[in-house]
Amino acid sequence: MVKTQATPEQTRSAPSGPAGGSAPRQRLLLIDGHSMAFRAFYALPVDKFTTSTGQSTNAVYGFTSMLVKLLREEEPTHIAVAWDRSEPTFRHKVYDDYKAGRAEIPPQFPSQVSLLQELLGLLGIASISVAGFEADDIIATLATQAGTRDMEILIASGDRDAFQLINHRCTVLYPGKTPSDLARMTPEVVQDKYGVPPQLYRDLAALVGEPSDNLPGVPGVGPKTAAKWIAKYGSLDELVTHADDVTGKAGQSFRDHLDGVLRNQRLNVLATDVEVGAGLDDLKGHSWDRAGVNSLFDTLEFASTLRDRLFAVLGEEDAAGAELGEGFTVELSALGTGEVAGWLAAHATGAARAGLACNGSWGGGTGELTGLAIAMAGGPAAHIDPTTLDAADEAALLAWLADPQRPKALHDAKGPMLAIAARGWELAGLTSDTALAAYLVAPGQRGFDLAELCLRYLNRELGDEQGDSGQLTLDLAGEGDGEQAARQDLALRARATLDLADALDAELERRGGTRLLHELELPLMRVLAGMERVGIAADRAYLDALEEEFAAAVRQAVDEAHRYLGREFNLGSPKQLQQVLFTELGLPKTKRIKTGYTTNADALAWLATQTDNQLPVILLRHRDQTKLRTTVEGLIKTIADDGRIHTTFNQIVAATGRLSSADPNLQNIPVRTDAGRRIRRAFVVGEGFDTLLTADYSQIELRIMAHLSEDPALIDAFQTGHDFHAEIAARVFKIAAEEVDAQVRAKIKAMNYGLAYGLSAFGLSQQLGVTPEEARGLMDDYFAQFGRVRDYLHEVVERARREGYTETMLGRRRYLPDLTSDNRHQRELAERMALNAPIQGSAADIIKAAMLDVDAALREGGFTSRMLLQVHDELVMEVTGEEIEDVRELVRTKMAGAYELRVPLAVSVGAGHNWHEAAH
Repeated sequence: MVKTQATPEQTRSAPSGPAGGSAPRQRLLLIDGHSMAFRAFYALPVDKFTTSTGQSTNAVYGFTSMLVKLLREEEPTHIAVAWDRSEPTFRHKVYDDYKAGRAEIPPQFPSQVSLLQELLGLLGIASISVAGFEADDIIATLATQAGTRDMEILIASGDRDAFQLINHRCTVLYPGKTPSDLARMTPEVVQDKYGVPPQLYRDLAALVGEPSDNLPGVPGVGPKTAAKWIAKYGSLDELVTHADDVTGKAGQSFRDHLDGVLRNQRLNVLATDVEVGAGLDDLKGHSWDRAGVNSLFDTLEFASTLRDRLFAVLGEEDAAGAELGEGFTVELSALGTGEVAGWLAAHATGAARAGLACNGSWGGGTGELTGLAIAMAGGPAAHIDPTTLDAADEAALLAWLADPQRPKALHDAKGPMLAIAARGWELAGLTSDTALAAYLVAPGQRGFDLAELCLRYLNRELGDEQGDSGQLTLDLAGEGDGEQAARQDLALRARATLDLADALDAELERRGGTRLLHELELPLMRVLAGMERVGIAADRAYLDALEEEFAAAVRQAVDEAHRYLGREFNLGSPKQLQQVLFTELGLPKTKRIKTGYTTNADALAWLATQTDNQLPVILLRHRDQTKLRTTVEGLIKTIADDGRIHTTFNQIVAATGRLSSADPNLQNIPVRTDAGRRIRRAFVVGEGFDTLLTADYSQIELRIMAHLSEDPALIDAFQTGHDFHAEIAARVFKIAAEEVDAQVRAKIKAMNYGLAYGLSAFGLSQQLGVTPEEARGLMDDYFAQFGRVRDYLHEVVERARREGYTETMLGRRRYLPDLTSDNRHQRELAERMALNAPIQGSAADIIKAAMLDVDAALREGGFTSRMLLQVHDELVMEVTGEEIEDVRELVRTKMAGAYELRVPLAVSVGAGHNWHEAAH
């Protein structure tokens, strides 16, 4: 046994002064906030940077990335960001049309400015704006003050007016072609590029004009002519004095527009005496709020990459000036053969929780365990190599792992659980999965990486994902650096998991999620692991034939498209499709995007309705068949050696609490199309079983809405046992149920589900193909009959606005800070989420509770039959012939009784040789 004591990582020191000098370097960085934010906004696509609540984040993300680059490369000791304001400046008093004609600000931009200013506040960076002045004036004032103190000055701005500030101490970082490209504009660069020194650039601009500020220049006078005149006479003032001496058409044009030139000159000058409300000493790097930045980034749903880059450049102090926690330390024992049983007997016998971490690989329903680390509360840690265990060690380890009285914490436990099960071992006593717990605390988060969670909840650094933690130094004789690093990383992850579990327990208790974790999510994880191990049988020969059929349909669509156009082209190239559809065929233009006009599926469907041209129809068919072929190809690739497909169920993806499926995704196979139903025929009953059984809830969201709203008419409609949608239609339109035709029923069905999903009148109009006024009238008629539904929908939003979150019937919370946003779009989207989260989330909770009840009943009854899949409201099971009737009744009873509602939980059950035949 080799032992070593870990030591804390030393905190990073502040940047040093210039080489060869003892005095600290004084470098002031001034940023034009709107200039950099607009640049970031247009550099990144809005549709790719939007949160689940509808908040656009491209400007925030891009601005932060640029800021990180500036901080890292320039290492300023002082920093400020200057912002323009919406009210007129002193320049508007001189010229009414100043900046007139500028393009309208995109609606997704303004809310991001306030987010950026919030972020800068958290980072300890001054944000300055002054009524009546522009950002350039604030920058000029601070640069002038810095010049008197012989500071080095850097100005990051896309406004050329800043060039007049350039001198031997002041450099402008001017945008290039890409967001990361910043040209260093020095006096020499300005002279070479524009033919005048920086102090005369204002004169040049007065002659040439500035279109972005709506300042017209002298017609016929460009930068070269203007520079030549200024060079000859020495300045614009001298040029004006000798205006009559300037010859040619350009000279006459200059004289004709002299008033405008002089106006430009007055407007171009930057104010250097603005009362900015901050001195240079106020712009020194201040401590920053790590927890606040983490919280904001969580709200903006930023991944860890940007966060890590920002934190790396900022240093280690938080807002209170406290140092970042000293990391995680353990006394690590690298256990060899014959040492495991003794270590467990000495250290792992009490009731205190242990942290557990595993190395290996998992997925596809199985896994391989290559290493295991155990960290005891307040005590030592051990690393165990499962390949070196003797019989006594293995027996002791198995007993400890399977003992429900030995509490354990593990991060993202289902994968390691599969790897442990693959060795024939069992894991019990799991009292915390820190990924699941963090998800319940903040379900809108995009990622739940252990290192990131440690920073957020413990203010302690774990290290990077490659295992270089920097927290532990081991000297293990005879071992390579790679093996040593893997052991130390695993031990620290076990310790971090244990400490994080304690913090998340407290946070869950505060947020009311403790019961949900222990009674629903943790038990369900074990059930899901079992379902992943089992998988579902697939008919490989059938899938191969289906793939070839779809491939032939794709080829046929390509041939048809080529014949229709009369030449070959790439149907998968948006650029070529734009050329074909809008240039060669002259079809109506679709929505304008950065690369031209969109050719997505919605656009093609619109073109198919707007013209008689058959090419959009062919292209749509090509895309449909290509998608189906890709789906089938993906399924074929995932068939394991046992002839079954083992999907992975994920509990921490959907904010509503729904499970998701991946590798492959078996929840997105179409059920309402013929092609989708044909794909479902490929999923068959496996060897040793006789039939597949499917069971799903009927209209569960609507039943939950009836329960939550307590609307007597809606409850009564469910209890009649008639066709629910026809019954509702009859009540809304005051006709007999038998008079309800398919069209009227479809409208009410859309209404019913639309209300459950928070659909607006506009959204309903889009679904039904009617005007918003007609849709609103339909909603009014509906609410006239079901008034408590309207009251409930209003109350749930108002309650969420007061409390900050919505809650399901089982206590699952979803926090929606945008309910109080000043941005109307964000606020309305958050309101729709507040409407549907309790209903969809409760449906997700109920099916999870049903799965636990069904699984327990199958085990207690000694059944061979087993659960294979969960697809939202549906369970798929594999059943033996002699058990079919008992299992059918068991599933129906357990699903119907999973939660007691004011209306019956109706369950439909079907059986068949394949998934499609088992539909009901």
